[in-house]
Amino acid sequence: MQEHLDMTFSALAHPARRAILTQLRAGEANVSTLAEPYGMSLPAISRHLKVLEGAGLIARTVNGRFHRCRLVPEAANEAADWLQNHRRFWTDRLDSLADYVDALNKRTTETQGDDDE
Repeated sequence: MQEHLDMTFSALAHPARRAILTQLRAGEANVSTLAEPYGMSLPAISRHLKVLEGAGLIARTVNGRFHRCRLVPEAANEAADWLQNHRRFWTDRLDSLADYVDALNKRTTETQGDDDE
């Protein structure tokens, strides 16, 4: 599980790979179409696709010389769950900190009000 999560985040670390995933949200595309916006050579785009494929984020079908790629959105669920758990953790911590600061400010205001009397 940890290894797959590492592969997913590694694949998502590169902006071109994230952009490829965005392109594939619209549907299947061939390798040449995916390479066009980046001015990449076919071997360069192929290396990026292999990383995405290794992480399970895309699937490739080969028909002769034609390679078509499609998004596998379920593959990102593990990463999304991991992020959600950390988001929950930090949200809870920040909420606790905000409560503490509010209580501290209230005590400070009350103490200052006592000094005015």
